[in-house]
Amino acid sequence: MKIAKYSANGNDFVIFHDDVKQERSKLAKTLCHRQEGIGADGLIVVVPHDEYDFEWEFYNSDGSHADMCGNGSRACAHYAYNNNLAPAQMQFVTGAGVIGAKVEENTPKSAMVESELTPPEIVETAIEFGGHSWWMINTGVPHLVRYTENINEFDLEEAHELRYVYNANVNVMHVADGNLRVRTYERGVEDETLACGTGMAACFYRAYKEGAVKNNIEVYPTSGDTLYLGVNEKTIIFKGRVKKTFETEWEA
Repeated sequence: MKIAKYSANGNDFVIFHDDVKQERSKLAKTLCHRQEGIGADGLIVVVPHDEYDFEWEFYNSDGSHADMCGNGSRACAHYAYNNNLAPAQMQFVTGAGVIGAKVEENTPKSAMVESELTPPEIVETAIEFGGHSWWMINTGVPHLVRYTENINEFDLEEAHELRYVYNANVNVMHVADGNLRVRTYERGVEDETLACGTGMAACFYRAYKEGAVKNNIEVYPTSGDTLYLGVNEKTIIFKGRVKKTFETEWEA
């Protein structure tokens, strides 16, 4: 089985394509294991779809399913284009719905990729926890988001507790020069990750709705990369660079 590994701003994924859908939770845990497998935050499997360019199966590193992943959507789009599974401008099916993506400045190993996330939903705006005011926003998956004056202070024990109380990912954000810095604790990975696309989108959306930032800004995750977020007439637009790390044969 030929598989590839992609990195989208520090969020890394094992990706391959197959002709059929099936349950691959066990395989996801094996492939994503950092010591005994290839190592990744998630597994993406591209499968055919009758109406759209393709459909994906998405698994977190612990084998659990996730409906949506912003960075994963960009990595998947680059993989699909590289393997002639979709044109540069494409639409594909996720667990959260149909999204669009566009591959730009493409080479086999790197590209700028823009994806449309599913329309955001503000679930709650008055969550009080740990002396802070949190919003819950669903950007394909649920995220708790709050502001912080110091992005270097992120209580991972508190984030772990919040993750289970609300069954959501947990984010803190800092507004700096009209842009955002974001840190994210992801369920399924059960730790802070270097970047989370839907988490950055949720942070941006709260800040934008409250007037803390304008449309079309830069967002900087823990990886230090630069992402670009904005809104159009229907949803959030998310853009950044994707890198193909390597390709190899895996004996299933």
